[in-house]
Amino acid sequence: MPDVSSAVQRVLDYHRRTKHHIHRYARSLGYLDWAQQPTPFRHYEGAPLIPLMHPPVGERPYYDELFEAGAIPTAVLDPESLSRLLYDSLAISAWKQVHGAPPWSLRVNPSSGDLHPTEAYLVCGPVTGLFCEPGVFHYDVFNHSLERRYVLTESEWGSVARQLPPGAILVALSSIYWREAWKYGERAFRYCHHDVGHAIAAIIFGAATLGWQGGLIENVDDEDLESLLGLRSQIGPEAEQAHCLIAIFPDGALGDSDAVVLELPGDLLTRLRATEAVGRPNTLSPAHHPWPIIDEVVALTRHPRMENKKMLTPHEELEAQASLLGQRLVSARHIIRARRSAIRMDGRTAMAEQVFYHIMARTLPMARPFRVFPWPPRVSLALFVHRVCGLASGLYVLARAPEHLALLRAALREDFLWQRPERCPPWLDLFKLLAGDAQQAAEIISCHQSIAGDGAFSLGMLADFGAMVQTQSPWVYPRLFWEAGLIGQVLYLEAEAADLRATGIGCFFDDAMHELLGLVDERWQSLYHFTIGGAVWDERLQTLPAYHHLDR
Repeated sequence: MPDVSSAVQRVLDYHRRTKHHIHRYARSLGYLDWAQQPTPFRHYEGAPLIPLMHPPVGERPYYDELFEAGAIPTAVLDPESLSRLLYDSLAISAWKQVHGAPPWSLRVNPSSGDLHPTEAYLVCGPVTGLFCEPGVFHYDVFNHSLERRYVLTESEWGSVARQLPPGAILVALSSIYWREAWKYGERAFRYCHHDVGHAIAAIIFGAATLGWQGGLIENVDDEDLESLLGLRSQIGPEAEQAHCLIAIFPDGALGDSDAVVLELPGDLLTRLRATEAVGRPNTLSPAHHPWPIIDEVVALTRHPRMENKKMLTPHEELEAQASLLGQRLVSARHIIRARRSAIRMDGRTAMAEQVFYHIMARTLPMARPFRVFPWPPRVSLALFVHRVCGLASGLYVLARAPEHLALLRAALREDFLWQRPERCPPWLDLFKLLAGDAQQAAEIISCHQSIAGDGAFSLGMLADFGAMVQTQSPWVYPRLFWEAGLIGQVLYLEAEAADLRATGIGCFFDDAMHELLGLVDERWQSLYHFTIGGAVWDERLQTLPAYHHLDR
């Protein structure tokens, strides 16, 4: 491993190298090698399989209750609630099919290209009626089942559980980079970490429907996490790389603590490192194309052991005013499982100004989903407003943290207007920068995709690279994408709640966006684009139930 300073520069080199440019795209094969297309489902052959329940989707809780502390009764941990957590966060949500062609699956958590590089694991104590021993389990999405990879002793689990809030379980995420690299080449590392952010958000929302909350555990390093999950022996392009560990626990169980802190017991890690995890990973592709730059940036951004840090102090005014529409009586679980990515926008559907402000408020770091991160917000939004009734079309910026506002004012073009819209809530740092039709600019910057101009609005997520550079912390880089992915998941669900549709846009011309904004250095970088509007339905598509293949 190179010294930290050198590692940061090499991570920045990777970021520069994987930018799309108007006259040149980031390196990829340039075509799809269908013979090597990876399967989107990982199994551990030989691991005991524990089927989970398929809970029906009910009316309650309501979607807006997910953002209110204490609004949803706390569910007990049992086979139904554990099944529901995974069913409403990481499971298959539907299958789509065009007549005469094979069907393909969609999931609750979105993925770039529907390729799904993210894998999930459960670490918990006994659950009466499901399994009687503590263990480490891989979540088998295709079968909506748990694959038991390790059995833990009561003493081992007890030494972990004593450090967690009462009633806590652990969920971990990993990535198989090959699944994205097969299609997207060198830019795949970026997309995999967008997907991690989406998955974190999906887990937090799924937990919220049960009256649970979550916190990311930052003081467990990647090496120890891979030991816990049984991934240390995996090598090659299909190996899983561990990313994060999330504690899920009853709402309010954290008490006055700032963050969840866990020291994995040394004797547990020693035993797991000496014990082969049960099950052999299935082969995803018969052959692979190497992408050594991805291997390099993976090694550079591995997370070291560190202390969790307090995120920020709750802002009571923001907490009270975050919902501008009142409580809408729409089912949270229906919205979560019905979420889809729009393929096209109609170029006509408009959004009410108050709905727009509501959506912007839901992306603020004090909204409950963002409390999962034990670090300050690092992403703000640049917006192309097209069809928001009562709001002039043009280019806007939303500073998601007060400290971002001064930084953005100093970094962006000197001739910008910086006008707060007349009816904008005073606590929402939203400003108009340029007036006028922004559709063409949005489409060109988003790789000439009309979907960026045909919605009600689109946006680019601007990440502050300062924390990574100033603290010489290369592992911050993927976490910037996680935050962007979590914002994206909020936008997806808010679009559904407003009877609209959203789409994440991973293809955009990075520096064209920076040039439009007047960014002349690398302090702020655009990481993810998004659009919300009225979707155009493809009448050729048939929708099949999520787990109809198990019924057969």
